[in-house]
Amino acid sequence: MRLSTTSLFASLSLAAFAAGASPAMAEVAEAHDDHFITKAEAVVDADRKATWLALISPARWWSGEHTWSADAANLRLTPQAGGCFCETIPETETADGGFTLEGSVEHMRVIQAYPEVALRMTGALGPLQSEPVTGILTVAISEAEEGPEGEPRTRIVWEYNVGGKMRYPVPVISQAVDGVMTLQLVGLAEHLGAVELPERGATPEDADPEEVSEGEGEGAEMADEPLEGASDTELEADIDSGTSAEPSVDEAFGDLSGDAG
Repeated sequence: MRLSTTSLFASLSLAAFAAGASPAMAEVAEAHDDHFITKAEAVVDADRKATWLALISPARWWSGEHTWSADAANLRLTPQAGGCFCETIPETETADGGFTLEGSVEHMRVIQAYPEVALRMTGALGPLQSEPVTGILTVAISEAEEGPEGEPRTRIVWEYNVGGKMRYPVPVISQAVDGVMTLQLVGLAEHLGAVELPERGATPEDADPEEVSEGEGEGAEMADEPLEGASDTELEADIDSGTSAEPSVDEAFGDLSGDAG
């Protein structure tokens, strides 16, 4: 039997909802040598249309600490296939009275925009931008149980699936990425009126306990404040010289600090 487009997207949304419907949670759902998946969910005190409109306006809720310009107001998202989730690097005045040139960053590119149902983008965020990996962020929107006075509420399921060769130990970098992604979902939920915020869940069973333990601590710190560390050039130099093929989380997330160039 052939499904209509509406039925197909409704089925996809319900599947995403069912996969993470219990208490709101944030976790590294899967981690292996060549890929990892982070997942988080929240319930907000808003209908699906308001949730969608907020989702496609990241300048209102994305953490400025996790931008290149240190200001979320420079973010923009075009919600259509091929549209850009991009950031403007504004010109700034220099010490000699001149100005730097304006720049830009493409964080992700939209591959599916289905209003009030799902937003899917592809892109390697933050330090992953320097790695030959593919990242797919899927944000599914569905109706949640109504509030006590019958007001509409919406569940947001937020999944980031990253695969490919990377220079960071997966059990550590996955926890750090999970911290940043959870921070962004919390920002969106609080902007809309949070009913259930994501709570940290269990780590994957196949991850090394010692490495994961180290990663949880550093990931939690990273979610609260920007980290400074080695630049992409320094990391590449280390790899070329053979001195370090596994940068720390601090180094991995150095390009998300306010000092990033």
